[in-house]
Amino acid sequence: MKNLNNIAAFTFIFLLSLTFLSCNKDTTIAKPNIILIMTDDQGYGDFGFMGNPLIETPNIDALAERSAQMTNFYVSPVCAPTRASLMTGRYNYRTRAVDTFLGRAMMDTEEITIAEIMRDAGYATSIFGKWHLGDNYPMRPQDQGFDEVLVHRGGGIGQESDPVGGEGKYTNPILFHNGEQVTENGFCTDIYFNKAMKWIEEKKNEEKPFFVYLSTNTPHTPVADVPDELYQKYKKLNLNNNQFPQSSGHPLPEESDTDRRARIYAMITNIDQNMGKLFSKLFDLEITDNTMVIFLTDNGPNGNRYVAGMRGYKTMVYEGGIRSPLLIQWSNGKLKPKIRINKVAAHIDLLPTILEACEIALPNNHQIDGESFLPLLRGVEIELVDRSIVLQAHRGNKPVPYHNFALRTNNWKLLHSSGFRKESFTGDPQFELYDMNNDPLEMTNLAMSKPEIVNQLKMKYDEWYTDVSSTRVDNYTAPRIPIGTVYENPVVLTRQDWQQISENPWLEHATGYWRLKASENTTYTILIRFRKKEISGEVILKINNKIYKKKLVLGKNEIVFESINIPEGDIDLQAQLQFSKSKVIGSWQVEVKK
Repeated sequence: MKNLNNIAAFTFIFLLSLTFLSCNKDTTIAKPNIILIMTDDQGYGDFGFMGNPLIETPNIDALAERSAQMTNFYVSPVCAPTRASLMTGRYNYRTRAVDTFLGRAMMDTEEITIAEIMRDAGYATSIFGKWHLGDNYPMRPQDQGFDEVLVHRGGGIGQESDPVGGEGKYTNPILFHNGEQVTENGFCTDIYFNKAMKWIEEKKNEEKPFFVYLSTNTPHTPVADVPDELYQKYKKLNLNNNQFPQSSGHPLPEESDTDRRARIYAMITNIDQNMGKLFSKLFDLEITDNTMVIFLTDNGPNGNRYVAGMRGYKTMVYEGGIRSPLLIQWSNGKLKPKIRINKVAAHIDLLPTILEACEIALPNNHQIDGESFLPLLRGVEIELVDRSIVLQAHRGNKPVPYHNFALRTNNWKLLHSSGFRKESFTGDPQFELYDMNNDPLEMTNLAMSKPEIVNQLKMKYDEWYTDVSSTRVDNYTAPRIPIGTVYENPVVLTRQDWQQISENPWLEHATGYWRLKASENTTYTILIRFRKKEISGEVILKINNKIYKKKLVLGKNEIVFESINIPEGDIDLQAQLQFSKSKVIGSWQVEVKK
């Protein structure tokens, strides 16, 4: 009996030890989950915690209280460049994604994304919402490291990349699930969050660490289709800019279109409500502590709204156009909840910060531009070199030196605010210099009184520009879209990725062509689609130097060319409708099927 009692005691202690080790393993060795949330065109001041008295964001405000924050965090002036930098940890000028449309937002597939790195380290990866770095193989998110994909095409719903029947539909949108077109029920932001929460629960049950990129296309325009209850609530309020205290900073003009603002605020509060649901879900799943939640915006506000006394908005390189809140909640990571770090950081720094938190190394010999700021968030005092961060974006096929750029160090900011919507500028750059420690709102331009600082920072910019521009051969040439592969057939071509020939690409009469690469010499069926049905004429299909023609009758907006031989290699494809002797309409979309 004594021996039996000893055996029982030993067994009890052994099992207790295993339980302790198992518990210890779960809490100290388990890889952290990552949820990266980025909203679209929500500016620095579109939050209650930033001092905005007009908008309700209680869940994000509470997140700010629980989070460590980088208070001098920068993004690009517009969305696709920010997204390329976020995904790669590299300046977007290295990635070919230099603009937002006309093929200039397609990221080179040689780039290594954070999703690819985390997938290879054993993480489940997903994206819900906006990608905006290429709609066709091999540039789609499912080709770039994401296991689960639910996205819209192009730069947003309501643009030329909308699928037929889904034009401008934020409610019951047509989306793409792992490459297949699907119609979803509900408002788009609600769909992204609900699908993400369902997927998170699946991964939790599978005991697999996960990386979620939850990237809303709201509050980006168009604004016709928004949550009605919230819209009606904001519509009753005085949403003029005169509601903001103007004792310092740059006064805002009165808002002439308060209805538009009510619709944008409705979308923002809808995001906030979904944030609350997400945090409740993490709590119910008991994974809050081991889940790092990161929140930021992709650029300044899409309008002249409150930006905490700063100047500028989306597309501008003043603070209001390139500053974003950065909130990071992670209990198990021992981040100090209310720590506020004022060191300069940017979108390129998130990839290395996340990888360090997950204890994942970069691929061998892979170079990035970003630096991890995780030690700072943990309250560790480390020596930091006074680095330079450059943000630049403008229209055009390739960058122009000094055009619409800002260079930021911890102390200084040099910029040339030459305007985003122009492909270049005339004359010499008009540099502005600001002492950001003593003049964070950019009130006093010191360029004339401190030429030596201007020259020092200009030299830093020149080194940066030369470096990023020499990343690869033909550094700023847009990638070609493959056709005839087993990975995507048919291939849908939209104005999002064509090369513009004439007119504003969003106008009906615009013309352009697509740069393609055929996998083999074979025949294709080509469907050409136009926006309207009220015009008849001759459809002209041009493939390199070969031309095909067909009549389009009144009342039809589609026509099919069958058994069209396309040789292997590089192809330029153009399709347009000639409806009078001198007038043409470019196609809206083209489907190329092998």
